[in-house]
Amino acid sequence: MPRPTSPTLTPAELRVMKAMWRRGSATASEMVELLCRGGKDWKDSTVRTILRILERKGYLRQSRDGRALVYTVIVDESEARRGVVRDLIARFFDDSPERLVLNVLEHEDLDRSELARLKRLVEGNDKP
Repeated sequence: MPRPTSPTLTPAELRVMKAMWRRGSATASEMVELLCRGGKDWKDSTVRTILRILERKGYLRQSRDGRALVYTVIVDESEARRGVVRDLIARFFDDSPERLVLNVLEHEDLDRSELARLKRLVEGNDKP
């Protein structure tokens, strides 16, 4: 039985999306070239598969430019982050943002400036 599609991004999908967020739109060939500049040897078929998956997941839109398929970002990075956080809160913290925040405060080492910024956010004196 095939694994169900995750609405969140796998590590490979995230690498492709980070490149797409920088670029905005690109063909599969352009994405292969761009990703290979990062030092990893990406296969054309792998990139095309990931682009199709990202289109099915609703992160990209596909259009034609002559014979080439052009993929365009339709979910920006901040929206994707919010979706991942919502999924994390739902799956691990019983739909409680408070539990997530408390977990971070209890188990992560935050420096003074991060704690001060969080305090300002809670008090409504700072923008995220």
